[in-house]
Amino acid sequence: MRQIVLDTETTGLEVGKGHRLIEIGAIELAERRATGRSFHRYVNPQRAIDEGALAVHGISNEFLADKPVFAEIARELIEFVDGAELVIHNAAFDVAFLDAELAMADAVFGRITDHARVLDTLALAREKYPGQKNNLDALCRRLNVDNSHRDLHGALLDAQLLAEVYLAMTGGQGDLGFASERAVVSHSAVVIHGVRPSLLVRLADAAELALHEARLGRLDAASKGRCLWQNE
Repeated sequence: MRQIVLDTETTGLEVGKGHRLIEIGAIELAERRATGRSFHRYVNPQRAIDEGALAVHGISNEFLADKPVFAEIARELIEFVDGAELVIHNAAFDVAFLDAELAMADAVFGRITDHARVLDTLALAREKYPGQKNNLDALCRRLNVDNSHRDLHGALLDAQLLAEVYLAMTGGQGDLGFASERAVVSHSAVVIHGVRPSLLVRLADAAELALHEARLGRLDAASKGRCLWQNE
């Protein structure tokens, strides 16, 4: 299964009032593991950023002045997500902005759901933790995902955090190793720190495989037949 964990930053909250995308960050997962492939672009919105939005992400109009407009990166984005499942927190927000940008770029692009399925982790969290706060920071605290370095929102950083939250929330590993290679964003460059060590691969024996199948059976029963690995 190929999944793209995606997040965006915008000039404001309402796409219906002409607000635009300014940053897109996405991390690729295959079989629930990071592949090392990512997509990260800043976009010139060709309009002013609301002060409230600036306080959230810290990305200024001046920084975006020399960045490409969305139409220049639209095809690259579509090629990156094509055929995957998009994992997005509060997906309706990001999808509305992506659809609006695609429509303005070129009608041939259609909608984002013409190219990828969408899984909303906010809906998933509300089902799993009813009556609790389920924003990204709250989920990081609940699932022991380190977000101590998150002073401001950033699309790539938030996509990394969401990938770990999603995996932890759905019963798999929650640590993808991003802690040692966090994107340090100065809004003039993105630098990835750290080198991931090679991994020792240990194959499961028959007893471990039997335990694994039993675990999947319990997950399938608890999720009312929606265990993804059971259906692979």
